[in-house]
Amino acid sequence: MKTIGILTSGGDAPGMNAAVRAVTRSALAKGLKVKAILNGYAGLMSDQVEDMSLQSVDNIISLGGTILGTARSPEMESDEGQEKAVEVIKKHGIEGLVVIGGDGSFLGAYALHKRGIKTIGIPGTIDNDMGFTELTIGFPTATETVVDSIRRLRDTSGSHGRVNVVEVMGRHCGDIALYAGIAGGAESIIVPEVDFSIDAICDKIIKTRARGKKHHIIVVAEGVDNIPEIVNEIKEKTQNDTKHTVLGHIQRGGSPIYKDVVMASEMGVKAVDLLLEGQSSQAIGYKGGKIFNMPITEAVKTKEEFNKELYELSDVLSY
Repeated sequence: MKTIGILTSGGDAPGMNAAVRAVTRSALAKGLKVKAILNGYAGLMSDQVEDMSLQSVDNIISLGGTILGTARSPEMESDEGQEKAVEVIKKHGIEGLVVIGGDGSFLGAYALHKRGIKTIGIPGTIDNDMGFTELTIGFPTATETVVDSIRRLRDTSGSHGRVNVVEVMGRHCGDIALYAGIAGGAESIIVPEVDFSIDAICDKIIKTRARGKKHHIIVVAEGVDNIPEIVNEIKEKTQNDTKHTVLGHIQRGGSPIYKDVVMASEMGVKAVDLLLEGQSSQAIGYKGGKIFNMPITEAVKTKEEFNKELYELSDVLSY
């Protein structure tokens, strides 16, 4: 193998640049050429390919987002799109491709593998919704960002005696809400994986107010239905001033914390090693403090297991 490519796909996540840096520097150190595919699979199909050097990745380790750009590409799901991608890959002499992204990005890598291109997937998504790995690149930083926001909201919530409903990312996975809620000392956490009772939440608000607590923080994952209605119902039933704060894309930005940088760096080096070993269609994961790899087909089929024990613990600690 003489030349490898690298792309980032799907939603951006803090730590992607650290992975890009690790892949590039590791490959160059082993005598390989590195090609950057800009703007994900969409950029691959439109031949947005550039050479990478050591200078290309200088000072990017602490940058959020991805210097390569990213985009979602429905066209990559079609035979025509995949054939177009393979043509570009072969045109540039790319023999192995490292894909950083979520499940959809991994399926794209598998499609290319079936067409003869060696591919390795690195999990990059803030939602932490890939069941085969304990952590995905971006989740630790996004969670820390939410924790910081919760702490700031608590200050103003306490000053005004308010209830604050904080909506965080997580369409199908409540991990950000759960871990940030616990670390931020939230009084209630609402996630898609667990049924909840508005009456129970309101009862907790009333009881904690009766003992002198001036604030109440509720963290809710965006995948929960009818969040504005939940906010209104809490306001009506508790007769407390209730505010709805949507953190939105602020959770994606900012410098990655050390956990994301170290994990991404290890995964990037592992991806290059796997390609040099001749392996393909492999997903790299993190479990028990160690980096491992497994077939992409098995990785995308592994269901995410929500930590219900931790969720129950959060309820005990919140009174």
